[in-house]
Amino acid sequence: MGGAALSSLPLRLAECLQIGEPATKVACVHTLYADWLAGRLDAAPKAARTPTDRPGQPDKPERVPPHKVPRRRADTLAGRAALIHALAHIEFNAINLALDAAHRFAGMPVAYYADWLRVADEEALHFDLLNGHLATLGHTYGDFKAHTGLWDMALKTAHDPLVRMALVPRVLEARGLDATPLIVDKLKAVNDLRMVEILAIIERDEIGHVAIGSRWFGWLCAARGLEPEATFRQLLVDYDAPPLKPPFNIAARRQAGFSEPELDWLSGL
Repeated sequence: MGGAALSSLPLRLAECLQIGEPATKVACVHTLYADWLAGRLDAAPKAARTPTDRPGQPDKPERVPPHKVPRRRADTLAGRAALIHALAHIEFNAINLALDAAHRFAGMPVAYYADWLRVADEEALHFDLLNGHLATLGHTYGDFKAHTGLWDMALKTAHDPLVRMALVPRVLEARGLDATPLIVDKLKAVNDLRMVEILAIIERDEIGHVAIGSRWFGWLCAARGLEPEATFRQLLVDYDAPPLKPPFNIAARRQAGFSEPELDWLSGL
């Protein structure tokens, strides 16, 4: 008697990508990762894929250009709720970005897909933690406006995993590492210690996510005979990446795979 047939990883990734309702998407991702760990999925790295350029999104939040999202002050209850909502929105989009990294790019080593499935599972946990804390403030995901910019970088980097690894984990997620100490200080000032705990979990995991991006960026550069540091700096220019602004969380970036020459370069900006 043969074992149960394996289900297709690309098909299961597409299924989770297309779900818009947040709780259902989170459950889909957790089940997907559990099935991966249990050996129930066929990675088939070279399997044909039809990329999903418009992943599922809930009807709310209302999405507006970044400059139209109101500024958030953490020293008022409404401002703190809006801040946490903004972080939840980032994490919801990060679920889609991780799923897309695993779904879109055929022909990578199986370890690559394992890494990005783990990232998707952790981003889903982060979203749940933030949305749960938001509920204690009388709100839920969708109650505030949110910006449209996060998925744009997925589309700009859709043609090449090397560009994706450079500009999503090593730029967008690394900016989150830089911002975390500032946000923690604001939350400590208003004594929101549960939110400080949640951010510690998120920061720990996000260091790992940026490290995964750094590892696969380096792997792809080596495979193509490219010098990583010069290539990274050139991609920032070629793709009009968001500007790198201090203060930089040098310790977290070092843990996340940034080289000492890169950290020296950042420190000089």
